[in-house]
Amino acid sequence: CFFILGLRVTVLLTSSLVVLGAGLRCVPVSDVEIRKKLIHGGQLLNGLAGPTVMNAAPFLSTTWFSPDERATATAIASLLNALGSAAAFLVGPLVVPPPNGTAHLVSQSSTQHIKDRIEAMLYAEFGMVSLIFSAALAYFPSRPPFPPSVAAASQRLSYRRSFCRLLSNFRFLMIALAYAIPLGVFSGWSGVLDLILTPIHVSQVDAGWIGFWSIVGGCVVGIAMARFADFIRGMLKFILLLLLSGATLASTWFTLTCLTTVTHLPLTTATLYTSCILLGIFLNSSIPIFFELFVETVYPVPEGISCGVVTFLSNVFMGVLLFFLTFYHTEISWFNWCLPGSCLLSLLLILCFRESYDRLYLDVVVSV
Repeated sequence: CFFILGLRVTVLLTSSLVVLGAGLRCVPVSDVEIRKKLIHGGQLLNGLAGPTVMNAAPFLSTTWFSPDERATATAIASLLNALGSAAAFLVGPLVVPPPNGTAHLVSQSSTQHIKDRIEAMLYAEFGMVSLIFSAALAYFPSRPPFPPSVAAASQRLSYRRSFCRLLSNFRFLMIALAYAIPLGVFSGWSGVLDLILTPIHVSQVDAGWIGFWSIVGGCVVGIAMARFADFIRGMLKFILLLLLSGATLASTWFTLTCLTTVTHLPLTTATLYTSCILLGIFLNSSIPIFFELFVETVYPVPEGISCGVVTFLSNVFMGVLLFFLTFYHTEISWFNWCLPGSCLLSLLLILCFRESYDRLYLDVVVSV
């Protein structure tokens, strides 16, 4: 979309899908089946816009920022999107009271109260996305008056040649799997974090706080790492090795802590918070570094295509994992073991990867 329509048209198109999807969920229909279909339709429209928004960061940074600012811009644009997920961990339990484990909520008045709170949250979401769409419609230019770098003004490959280049590039397939496997597993795991922590007597509110701080920490560390990558260029692989090593250790710590009958490790709120938050920090902060490495590796393939492919792969791995969860949901300790396994596999792939900086080389050589 970015490559064909440009940044402004794509942003307006995707944000309009989000507004329409949020509006469908707010339609006051008394019929339950019709209301259910409207909600599913709204979620579908929101899902269609999601991948485009997730892939916008590298294209935005290349179009608007100079080579010594690109990694930082990619980190800010991609990780601020994750702050919405962090807010969801808190807003849900705080706005809508949890019905599980409380006997008095079975009354009709309490059930109606929960429905009212859900509707209030849906209306609030519709208002926020409408405000953002209005701001983008009022002012959101596609590109600056002058290109900030040689790469920003250079010609890119067509869709057909781009996909042929990606599928035939073994190094790109390596780092694509290194990104998609752990991030896909982590996304599925964090989505059912309250279900995973319930057997060890962790409440939904505590699970929400764990998810919140892991994402916030990932945003802070990710922006700091990206700024470091802008100051000292050519260090993307080294940064990823550090982050994935930390993610492997943190996920292993969490998994072994949950096996109290075998490992006898202390199972406390502090250890659960620390291991989960560290895992989220390491994996979330690796996202912009991966994005920059994708673009550098396959340049002149358009940023949206390369990042779109890896985002699709990540969603595939997340979907496969959640599909198995529907069949093996009574005992979910296997879900925890998927985390350190995926992080270790990604670490090995990055170790074997030979990095190159084709886009940065073009900017430096032509500028000189």
